[in-house]
Amino acid sequence: MSRKVLVVDDEKLIVKGLRFSLEQDGMEVDCAYDGEEALEKAKAGEYDIILLDLMLPKMDGLEVCQQIREFSNVPIIMLTAKGEDMDKILGLEYGADDYVTKPFNILEVKARIKAIIRRAGNSQDKKEKAKTVEVGELKLDCEGRRVFISGKEINLTAKEFDVLELLVFNPNKVYSRENLLNIVWGYEYPGDVRTVDVHIRRLREKIEANPSEPKYVHTKWGVGYYFQA
Repeated sequence: MSRKVLVVDDEKLIVKGLRFSLEQDGMEVDCAYDGEEALEKAKAGEYDIILLDLMLPKMDGLEVCQQIREFSNVPIIMLTAKGEDMDKILGLEYGADDYVTKPFNILEVKARIKAIIRRAGNSQDKKEKAKTVEVGELKLDCEGRRVFISGKEINLTAKEFDVLELLVFNPNKVYSRENLLNIVWGYEYPGDVRTVDVHIRRLREKIEANPSEPKYVHTKWGVGYYFQA
């Protein structure tokens, strides 16, 4: 089954290059050249992944990303010409799953796409263990990749779900930030461990009644994070 990708960038040469290369790999590619068009297409279409430029006319990539997160968990890779770490972290704060800094190698972009899609597919293995897991008020639907607290659905990003699923299936096992980065993001991921901290913080804000006194996702100081069953 071919994967459907939305490529968003106001530089038409970049879009053309990405489209050609992804189509060579058998992917179906839609394109958008500004933030408003990107948002409209994201609402109208079912995509497996979105490549989203940070600097866009009409609405910047972070705002587009934030608005997409209100209705979809589709994986989003930010394309940014800015190399500062804070810009990368900021992109993740808004719900992006990964980032690539321009100028990029198209092979690197395709590797990231395939890694994210592969990890999404790997959830099949976990579905065999249990379709749903319930701990207290938390319910994890592995088949639908959905999370509920007290019956209310919580909108998690793909990476937030991956982190939570890993911790839930390995209760009371402490994972270092480096371990989580390698398992969830992959060994080829160029980011640093602050990415993990950002995602844990966002996850707690969504699933914990009091994020500063978590009930589910705990910190073992100086070691890492674990899920308390």
